[in-house]
Amino acid sequence: MYCNKCGSLNSKVIDSRQSDDGKTIKRRRECVDCGARFTTFEKIEDTPLLVTKRDGTTQEFNRDKVLKGIIRACEKRPVSIYTMNKIVDLTERELRNSLDAQVSTSMIGDIVMRELKKVDEVSYVRFASVYRSFKDSQSFLEEIKAMMEDKNSDSDKN
Repeated sequence: MYCNKCGSLNSKVIDSRQSDDGKTIKRRRECVDCGARFTTFEKIEDTPLLVTKRDGTTQEFNRDKVLKGIIRACEKRPVSIYTMNKIVDLTERELRNSLDAQVSTSMIGDIVMRELKKVDEVSYVRFASVYRSFKDSQSFLEEIKAMMEDKNSDSDKN
């Protein structure tokens, strides 16, 4: 860091403190050449997470859109907003940990469906019906049969 008083690049850190939100570090520095003191802030650079939609267009990941979809699926179901937010948090964390700067909507949908399935089966089927674009009642039945088979195979393991 250069000194804003003399322009020297020679400074040392005197004190470091983390911000309350844990996302920023405030550093108190002293110029080795002129003794001037100044403050700098260090912050993690968030790279945007891009989403490729089914039609091929790309847009920035929007957690509010994911949450709205989950809220719609969980309407009149015993799923708390806290749980819904946790699903969105987990989804975003998993996407960012994938180290891909660009993800598909199918990847997002698969994560959300996996987590909704653990929380509430009706919400899961509702979300799946929109996400997978069920065209008729047969599509619903196939999804429910697959879900029941998964449930039975899980109980056989225990």
